[in-house]
Amino acid sequence: MLLCGAAPRLAAQHLDARRHVGTTHDLSGQRETFRRATVHYGKWFTAAGAAALIVLAQQQHTNSQREWNALLDICRSAQDACALGADGRYIRSDAEQRYQRSRAFDRRANRWLLGAQASLLTTTALFIIDLHPGEGPGNIPFPGHELRVGVRLPL
Repeated sequence: MLLCGAAPRLAAQHLDARRHVGTTHDLSGQRETFRRATVHYGKWFTAAGAAALIVLAQQQHTNSQREWNALLDICRSAQDACALGADGRYIRSDAEQRYQRSRAFDRRANRWLLGAQASLLTTTALFIIDLHPGEGPGNIPFPGHELRVGVRLPL
């Protein structure tokens, strides 16, 4: 979205002065309005995207927890159910499968969370860009000379 404002003007977007003699087309106002609208609505779009990515990460984490709990159930079923082989893998194939699935869901959740963080950074940048300098309230000076503080102490 940030590249929309930085994109160079294409030849099809340029008015040829030879073809439009005597007419003036100032599109700078329309371009500025489009940029402002893109930033203004884009910040809400990226904020919604961050929320959606967090929900997707939570779902993957729930799946990972389900697989991990199933692995723990296998390990509690027998004393040697979660014995590890020389290569570091579980000897029982069902335990190894549960472990690998739990890790896969965790990796997916991490990717969704990274996307959510990137979306939040983009949202923050768009909120800052959308600030309208000079359009806020003016500086209200503090009349310090009118402030009187009195303290009475009992004797």
